[in-house]
Amino acid sequence: MRIGELSRRSGVPVPTIKYYVREGVLPAGTLTSPNQARYDDGHERRLRLIRALLDVGGLSLSAIAEVLEAVDDPGQPVHKVLGVAAGRIIPEESGKPRESGEADEEEEEAAEGAGPGSAEAREEVAALLARRGWYVDADNAAARSLAGVLAALHRVGHGAFVELLDVYADAAEPVARADLDYVRRRVAREDLVESVVVGTVLGEAMFGALRRLAHVDASARAYGDPEEAGRWAGA
Repeated sequence: MRIGELSRRSGVPVPTIKYYVREGVLPAGTLTSPNQARYDDGHERRLRLIRALLDVGGLSLSAIAEVLEAVDDPGQPVHKVLGVAAGRIIPEESGKPRESGEADEEEEEAAEGAGPGSAEAREEVAALLARRGWYVDADNAAARSLAGVLAALHRVGHGAFVELLDVYADAAEPVARADLDYVRRRVAREDLVESVVVGTVLGEAMFGALRRLAHVDASARAYGDPEEAGRWAGA
């Protein structure tokens, strides 16, 4: 198909498709003349993945480029691809992903373990990993992110929130297993690694939305009108 048809089928404007090609996140089409190229279903599929990672997963284009580089490398084990995808969606303490070079001095101190409560938070994360028997290094990006969250809780006077760590871990384990069960149903490597990325990035967004919905329900039942909560419970 030509680029116009690819645009119509994917819903991505032609200038954006060309931009993705220049940035290296979308392979170039096959040249049929000096000014014409043909694209196939693989390009359409890649475009939909890029848009999903951008619009739903919240990844930057540079982060997507890193993830797709791992996806396209046949020498990368699936576990490594999963790590790359997970590493690009880990939230910073500010509540949004940060590009390199954007951290201010206070955040850099926290990342280096110099912030208030950081040492205690790292110890709490290490204890959690040991207690759960998780095969995760304490220097894993997600472990550092969790330590950052706990340090922030200590700074605002809610360090007791650590008591909920195992409750959260109990909820996270079956979700992680479900994610990987979904991945295992894929046979071809291309399908497998794409499922890893989608399940990691978009699954994170889905789980966050489900948690917020559960918060609304729990709040309504705990603090809302008892009769209304009772009607919902019996529905």
